[in-house]
Amino acid sequence: MAASRDRAPLAELVEELLATDGPLPIVAAGDPVLRRAAEPFEGQLGPRLLARFVEALRITMHAAPGVGLAAPQVGVGLRIAVIEDPAPVPEEVRLVRGRVPQPFRVLVNPSYAPVGGTRAAFFEGCLSVPGWQAVVARPAEVRLTCEDERGRAVDEVFTGWPARIVQHETDHLDGTLYLDRAEPRSLSSNEAMARWWAQPTPQEAAASLGFELPG
Repeated sequence: MAASRDRAPLAELVEELLATDGPLPIVAAGDPVLRRAAEPFEGQLGPRLLARFVEALRITMHAAPGVGLAAPQVGVGLRIAVIEDPAPVPEEVRLVRGRVPQPFRVLVNPSYAPVGGTRAAFFEGCLSVPGWQAVVARPAEVRLTCEDERGRAVDEVFTGWPARIVQHETDHLDGTLYLDRAEPRSLSSNEAMARWWAQPTPQEAAASLGFELPG
């Protein structure tokens, strides 16, 4: 019997995914690969294959479009994620959410820890949960430790929206979706978001849908 796709040797699986040009297919909620802790990266992909895979993640993230993508979201259970955010938002949104441009980064074996006790709540979406958004309260500042794609150590503090992106993508590598941390009553379709909840903060949504915000 042939091995299932998600249990195939990881290098073989990645080679299979990269056999066609263009963005990779994004796995949707309900696929078991999104609910398993990803394997630590320990050289399962050789340097050339890793570089090709990272570039494919970047292409897929841009095409979606998104500001982050974790390997399990394309069916590969490795602790690798990419992030990048040009932050094309109005000044009011930038100030309220702390959303500032982030360069392209590769996070290998990342983990994060809160810095301080401040939490911020905003609507959040996910490429693996298309069509929906919900309010998630997260630490406003986190310390990220990981390696980059060349094996160099990273130890950096992120605040505002970049901290949210780091948490969201690292959570994927632990089998956690943003919905696990979300306020259930805030769950809104993209259409509802465009019609009612496009404000910089979710205060109106909280008042109308009946949920509380931190602080």
